[in-house]
Amino acid sequence: MGPEDIYGDVRGDVELDDGVLVIKRIHVAYRLRVAEEHRAAADRVLAVHAEKCPVARSIGGSIAITTGIEYF
Repeated sequence: MGPEDIYGDVRGDVELDDGVLVIKRIHVAYRLRVAEEHRAAADRVLAVHAEKCPVARSIGGSIAITTGIEYF
């Protein structure tokens, strides 16, 4: 697996909160090229990704974070 086999797109939803722009939600969509027999393992990793990510742990209480994965 190399850098050409994984992509990540991140979308943030920004809303006005008392006149201030605030990030309310972040969605990380991964695209991953991996053999079919390894996809279940990748799904398991994604399921625990946010709880082990320093950034997600830091902002998770105030910003909703979701992730998804698409295989190609």
